Amino acid sequence: MWAGLIHIWTENIWALPPAPALLLWLWDTALEQTYTMVRCKTSRVGILFFLIFLQGFTHLSFNVCRWCEVSSPICRDSVCVSNCNLSSFCSSTEEICFAIWRKSNDTMTVQTMCHHPAVPLEGVEPAVLLNVSSRECHMVPQPTAEGARMVCGCKGEHECNDRLIFDKGANGFSKLQSKEVIPVVLVSLVPLVLVALVASVAFYIYRTRRFGKPGPPARPEWPGKPSHELYQALDPNCERQVECGQSITSSLQQIEHSNAKVPAIHNGIRDSIQWQGKLTTPLPIKLESLVGKGRFAEVWRGRLVQSDKMNSYETVAVKVFPAMEYASWRNECSIFSDPKVQHENIVTFLAAEERGGPGHTHRKYWLVLAYHSLGNLQEFLTENTLSWEELISMSGSVAKGLAHLHSDATSTGVPKVPIAHRDLKSSNIVVKSRQDCALCDFGLALRLDMSLTVDDYANSGQVGTARYMAPEVLESRVNLEDLEAFKQIDVYSMALVLWEMGSRCQAIGEVKNYEPAFGSKVCDQPCVDSMRDLVLRDRGRPEIPTAWTQHQGMSVFCSTITECWDHDPEARLTAHCVVERFTAIQNEEETDRLNQDSNQDLNQEQVQEGSELTTDMGQNQENSRDKDSDVQTDSLSSFQDTETQGDSAELPRLVTSIV
Repeated sequence: MWAGLIHIWTENIWALPPAPALLLWLWDTALEQTYTMVRCKTSRVGILFFLIFLQGFTHLSFNVCRWCEVSSPICRDSVCVSNCNLSSFCSSTEEICFAIWRKSNDTMTVQTMCHHPAVPLEGVEPAVLLNVSSRECHMVPQPTAEGARMVCGCKGEHECNDRLIFDKGANGFSKLQSKEVIPVVLVSLVPLVLVALVASVAFYIYRTRRFGKPGPPARPEWPGKPSHELYQALDPNCERQVECGQSITSSLQQIEHSNAKVPAIHNGIRDSIQWQGKLTTPLPIKLESLVGKGRFAEVWRGRLVQSDKMNSYETVAVKVFPAMEYASWRNECSIFSDPKVQHENIVTFLAAEERGGPGHTHRKYWLVLAYHSLGNLQEFLTENTLSWEELISMSGSVAKGLAHLHSDATSTGVPKVPIAHRDLKSSNIVVKSRQDCALCDFGLALRLDMSLTVDDYANSGQVGTARYMAPEVLESRVNLEDLEAFKQIDVYSMALVLWEMGSRCQAIGEVKNYEPAFGSKVCDQPCVDSMRDLVLRDRGRPEIPTAWTQHQGMSVFCSTITECWDHDPEARLTAHCVVERFTAIQNEEETDRLNQDSNQDLNQEQVQEGSELTTDMGQNQENSRDKDSDVQTDSLSSFQDTETQGDSAELPRLVTSIV
């Protein structure tokens, strides 16, 4: 740059006058000499700095090693760290990083250094020094008369002799550590072993008391003698206890009275129930055939044998629970033990029994219920269709049974604890007749007791059958602070049952084969996830065809179903409201039927009166003709009599004249 400027300057100064040009030439010459000197000095300084810079990197070819005469290593497993805080460059490129590990009287020390492999080291074999080529410091044992000694060498990695690598357990620290750790581990494990032992013993005692010993009295709140209610349940025609008692007294064993309180378990909530009787001998029941199998138990048809009569028995339904379903059996017992639960639309409870002696591995728990030959509602709808009258009557009975469970008082005004069924479906409803149904299967039922807390209800969990679960149950957002929420869940399930019944009604026109709710949209046993997608995400409900609403009564029936399965629980009808609607429909149907009957009777009376009037008129005409005939006959007779009398008067005169 300076040379260019000076060249330009010298080319232009000759255009100036002589005196200034001379001065400027002298000035230019001085500048050029100065530039030359500066350039030379600058080049020398740059070369000097460059050499110094290169000198700063010449150490890179030397190893940097830990260098301590003695340090206490820190060992873990098969690796020890020298714990040396000093490092140094080796004096030549041939030197390697070296470490000597010593152990004497359970004391370990490490010596680290730089060392030339060609220089012998006391106590170290020359081959170990000459064969160093690794970047890691792997320890090699060296014989010694005092304690243990191991050495290692490495190169190509800075401070590579800081990390000493041993074979497993070769450093002696692992063995020493294991000896010291064993007592600590044992002391730490003792509490855990004790806790596990106590838990095992407690579980064993629980299992023994639950399955191996006689359970609680089998018949809650059951009278000490065969009661009139039992006779009526077994024989609907029974009018008097004495008469019916003579027929089956011998088949029921004597019951010993007891007032001991035992804990009852239902829905995870412990309660105390007053048991009034204990059955000393099981009822003489003979199981005949399996009629159904559910999630918790099997249902058998059985014979309650009467020993005082040959081939005399009563047919009963026996629900048999395995030992593992004791809680479900006990829950049903606790529900049925409340006499306020009894209702015409709740299946009749007869007895509860435990079968199998103490410690029996195949112990069973029985519920003896009234038997209904038509089976459950699902089976009945599969094989039968319903008339409109049968539909509204059977639907009303289902709603009445649920309303009774949900009610806080009986029909007579006696207070009772409301109950949520929580597993209402068509297979948990029995058909008593083509006009009447009854609810059954209370294994998951829940007492809505005001004394229970939110935590008690929270422990009940997500229960029921996925197909019939309400949206809030599928979403796990049930309002546990509002007991009405449990009732609203039952109402949703009832709506699906009513839809199944409506799909088999003849009033809708063409009746298709039975299918459960959502039958064509999900599999036979849908899981909670698939129902959550259908009910929550898609807001799906069973389809109500337009043909159903053409019938006036079915239109009201369908609107009731729709209001019962509303997505918002608060917007759903109550079971009592459904009963009122169905009762109103029945009353209207009955009124229409009575009006039709009255009109028919009136028409028949009018026809009969017209017939009688016609008959009377005919008889009057006959009587008139008879009277006219009689008058003519009388006139003729009088005329004949007159003629006869005249002839008789003329006869003497005729005789006299002859004489």
